[in-house]
Amino acid sequence: MERRQYHIDCCKGDVSRYVLLPGDPARISIISQIWDSVQEVAIHREYKTNTGVYKGVLISAVSTGIGSPSAGIAVEELARIGVDTMIRVGSCGTIQPNIECGSLVISTGAVRLEGTSKQYVRPEYPAVASYEIVLALMEAAELLGCNYHVGVTASTDSFYCGQGRVGFGGYNSSMTENLISDLQKARVLNLEMETATILTLASLFGLRAGSICTVFAVGQDKFEPRGEKEAAQVASEAVKILSDWDARKDITGKKYWYPSLR
Repeated sequence: MERRQYHIDCCKGDVSRYVLLPGDPARISIISQIWDSVQEVAIHREYKTNTGVYKGVLISAVSTGIGSPSAGIAVEELARIGVDTMIRVGSCGTIQPNIECGSLVISTGAVRLEGTSKQYVRPEYPAVASYEIVLALMEAAELLGCNYHVGVTASTDSFYCGQGRVGFGGYNSSMTENLISDLQKARVLNLEMETATILTLASLFGLRAGSICTVFAVGQDKFEPRGEKEAAQVASEAVKILSDWDARKDITGKKYWYPSLR
């Protein structure tokens, strides 16, 4: 009998090679409602797992909870049961004023302001998204007519002081006084809490990973939680696109997808 993973409570055969990774367990229902069929696989701690079919492709979604430590556990255990492609589907705040609430951010890479990835590899190692996933997410967003932006994300371990917000009782630290302005100058698009770890671990393990987040907040003053369904639709469609590309690679005997393989 296949070994069941301790935290996600899944074993080989329970999930697809393609897995979407929302943070919030409630987003599993939002995502899987888009699919043609779905089956609940497991619920354990913050990890809720559904597997189904989208446009003929086997697909799964596993929630990771909040933050990089629990996301790292999900990546580890999914890798151990045969998953090779993971896409974070989350929410974020943007620090660029030209990006609107409800639009989507596709990450090409992430600034590693979290601590989990540093437990695996030195801080100079880059958190880079799979180019195939980035392209598939872009193509899906174009196909579905969604407003999207492509660029660098920053992942933190703190929703409050770590993202430039004032802590309880007005607490603040000189460490974060210039954080947001420095990231803005560096053209970082958004802040969230999981992408850097997911991308880093996937690279270390020889897997593909990417991230798409819907913008819930612009700066500190504007908060409009919308666009979750659009992110779920784009991510699911990207899996279909990746499946088609993977099949084409198999037919042609190529290891990497490139445009003329069409």
